[in-house]
Amino acid sequence: MESRNARILEIVTAEKKVEVSSLAERLGVSAVTMRKDLDALQAKGLVVREHGFAMLSNPSDVGGRLAYHYEEKRLIARRAAELVPDGSTIMVESGSCCALLARELADTRENVTIVTNSAFIASYVRDSAAISVVLLGGAYQRDSQVMVGPLVRTCASEFYVDRLFVGADGWIDGVGFTNADQMRADAVRSMAESAAEVVVLTESEKFARHSAVPLRLVGKPVTLVTDAGIGDVSLSSLERFGVEVLLAR
Repeated sequence: MESRNARILEIVTAEKKVEVSSLAERLGVSAVTMRKDLDALQAKGLVVREHGFAMLSNPSDVGGRLAYHYEEKRLIARRAAELVPDGSTIMVESGSCCALLARELADTRENVTIVTNSAFIASYVRDSAAISVVLLGGAYQRDSQVMVGPLVRTCASEFYVDRLFVGADGWIDGVGFTNADQMRADAVRSMAESAAEVVVLTESEKFARHSAVPLRLVGKPVTLVTDAGIGDVSLSSLERFGVEVLLAR
């Protein structure tokens, strides 16, 4: 089921809009099965069904970005969830891998509290009785559905957790992880002040790019959870920077 869902998302991501009958034929299942699969993906905010077609959810928001490299992100989230025992309180910043981490915890853990600046994540796990969510205040960014600004720092300072889980948009050798948005990067730094360790969740392809705003996770142990596609050059760069690497498989 998961592998078929991943294939559906690959096709819809590449083609933007696909006939349901075509998807069923290409994946070798009945139209009824395909509609059930698409209904499940739509419930997760990954695709939209409309008049016999399946389309990608808004690619500008977190729900749309979840569909891109969904299987890699799901495995990263599953590996990161191994760091979170039942009864934990953690912080989780915005991003597609982080959203899938929250979903994995909702499905597999008990009595976990997530402190987050992501309204998307708060909504994404609202159906789970196993997860309690504390939503940090701040200025609301509509597309990313995340809170930013000085109020995030004020709210985060009321907590101290073992781990903060964050996403990243890129990496610069000698500088570290980067983000494309200055306000989101500042929110990460604010939340990191309230955590003993920072865990970065991102796909290996991000190491082929960099963004303009360094996260500057100074003075914190940093662990990266990524997929097995990461290359030796990137691994050497991470080692020089003191980043522990966990591979999802």
